[in-house]
Amino acid sequence: MEKVIWKVEGMTCSNCALTVNKFLEKEGMRNVKVSLLEGMVAFEPEGDIKTEQLWKGIEALGYKVVKDDRVGTASSKKINRYLGYFLFFLPFTLVLMLHMLHGVLQWHWLMKGWIQLALCLPVYIVGMSFFGKSAINSIRNGMPNMNVLIALGSTAAFAYSVTGTVLGLGENYLFYETAAAIITLVFLGNYLEDLSMQSTQKALKSLVKSQKVTANMIAFDDQHQEQIFQVENTQLRSGDLILIKTGEQVPADCKILWGEASVNEAIITGESMPVSKVQKNSLIGGSILIDGTLKAQVTAEASRSVLANIINLVKQAQGEKPPIQQLADRISAIFVPLVMGLALASFLGNYFVFRDFTTALMRSIAVLVVACPCAMGLATPAAIAVGLGRAAKSGILFRHARSLELFRNIRQVVFDKTGTLTTGSFRILSFMVLEGDEETFKRIAYSLEKYSNHPIAQSIASAWRRQSDIRWSKIEEVKGIGVKAATDAGDTFWAGSFRIAEKITDDLSHHVYIVKNARLLGWIDLEDELRPEAGKVVDNLRKKGMKIILLTGDRLAPSKDLATRLQIDEVIAEQSPAQKLACIQKLNEEAPTVMVGDGINDAPALAKATIGIAMSDASHVAVQTADLVLMNNGLKQLPHALNLGRHTFITVKQNLFWAFIYNIIAIPFAAFGFLSPTFAALLMGLSDVVLAINSVRLYVKKVD
Repeated sequence: MEKVIWKVEGMTCSNCALTVNKFLEKEGMRNVKVSLLEGMVAFEPEGDIKTEQLWKGIEALGYKVVKDDRVGTASSKKINRYLGYFLFFLPFTLVLMLHMLHGVLQWHWLMKGWIQLALCLPVYIVGMSFFGKSAINSIRNGMPNMNVLIALGSTAAFAYSVTGTVLGLGENYLFYETAAAIITLVFLGNYLEDLSMQSTQKALKSLVKSQKVTANMIAFDDQHQEQIFQVENTQLRSGDLILIKTGEQVPADCKILWGEASVNEAIITGESMPVSKVQKNSLIGGSILIDGTLKAQVTAEASRSVLANIINLVKQAQGEKPPIQQLADRISAIFVPLVMGLALASFLGNYFVFRDFTTALMRSIAVLVVACPCAMGLATPAAIAVGLGRAAKSGILFRHARSLELFRNIRQVVFDKTGTLTTGSFRILSFMVLEGDEETFKRIAYSLEKYSNHPIAQSIASAWRRQSDIRWSKIEEVKGIGVKAATDAGDTFWAGSFRIAEKITDDLSHHVYIVKNARLLGWIDLEDELRPEAGKVVDNLRKKGMKIILLTGDRLAPSKDLATRLQIDEVIAEQSPAQKLACIQKLNEEAPTVMVGDGINDAPALAKATIGIAMSDASHVAVQTADLVLMNNGLKQLPHALNLGRHTFITVKQNLFWAFIYNIIAIPFAAFGFLSPTFAALLMGLSDVVLAINSVRLYVKKVD
């Protein structure tokens, strides 16, 4: 069944996310993913249950489901709700707190219990409609959340004060300001927390914003005259004609039909230098036309564009839980019951020591309010969101959040050769025809190699393109070897590496051999261009203590030459895809390993490596298999990706350290009377803001 994605408001901590997750799993939903930072819930329905039942069930837990057309506005509504509650409560709370200055202000009327009750009652009733409902439903679901602590703390202070008022026990029994301050300040904390969390989505939001632009669509009237009118790019479909002018954003993925231009693709590739585009070149939606005017044909609608795929993958990665977050979630799941136990212990301990019910109650309330399970729940996702967002902005696309964490352990980097360390652009240096004439030889080579995606094959096909080719009755590409074809006459042709010729010739020093019916027709030698950034990248990785390995299906001699030029530590050449896979498996056993490749033959190795990295111009299979894609068609961002992964994990550890230290210090301070319930409520709200600020530092932090 098709995946369901909803926006869910009201999730303020990891316990909230766990509550929703547990509810959906209990209802039998599959592949449930809950993103606290985005407030997104994704799942696959199972059985006959209707989605209406599910969103009603989620709303019964105290959260609000926002579907489809309202998703885009959910965030701002959420912020306004928290701020609205806070502004509504603030006047009542401030007046209540004035009674603490009665000696100065001489407002004796404010010391009357019934007046304080009247001031506190609106705050308590409205506050409990939010915290109380959420707390009760979370307990019913077996996953008590932070709102349980808030509800218990404020209710205890309120009930104690009401008792003192009704029985006329005097002002020493009035703590209405405590109940009101807890509710008011927690809403302020939720508002600040939400603002901070939204800032972690900055890079992703900039990409999302780039999705919706106005396009100049070209159409023809009854007189076949060209007409141009403006439409939103979401209305464009594959095959539509568009006009793009200087300074405009490319509205969709398209192919140039007419014109030349200079294009800034920084939003996608991270490369600020403009690139030249001419007829038949592809344009990526979201890029900017620096100079020139183009007519182009749309190749993919907005929802299926490169930019849309990037956004979806980043969102998917942000919603995943790396191992360290799973640990934090398990701790958060038992945190609330633990704090309730500590609060009870604080009450009993203080009561038996001081024999003062009021002192014991206020200290136990402070314990309930100061504890912050949110901090542990937010520590990892906040840092991960910023790390992934910055990576996307730099042209580094992580498919899985766990890859950021895994980067810290990488000890060796394995590179493919052709198309990875080299550009994949080849020039034919020489060739030899051993049987037949030159024209026939070139025609055979072209007719075979045009069916291969290998860079060498594409270079030969491009250089020797013919008006007429040979019609094969059967043709297939054999991974790691070459292209095999057959004719209706029963002849078998091969174009491939030395492996197809090793039984018919002793000269195995050439790049491509052309074989007919086990007879060698000739060979071709090519020159591969080294990527200009390859030397700096390899040197950078070596300085970081990485072992550099070249793993290729190419011949040993040219592979060793390349390794010598780049000072690569080890060369493993003449490897089939199966052999590459086995090699990576062995290397993984020695140490965590990165594999960087681009071709179909690299896909198994990319999947097996600790982290598989593909170039953006790699084969579709390689891109889909890899954990990370370098969107700038080059290697220069590889060290940055590695450094960003490590610094993201450092930020996660800093956040978790703060979360644990805060609770370890704050709870005893509250239990021993060093924190009032009011100050505890403020401190609890600000604790999450500290985490978010530390996470946001990743945007500007120097990682290279």
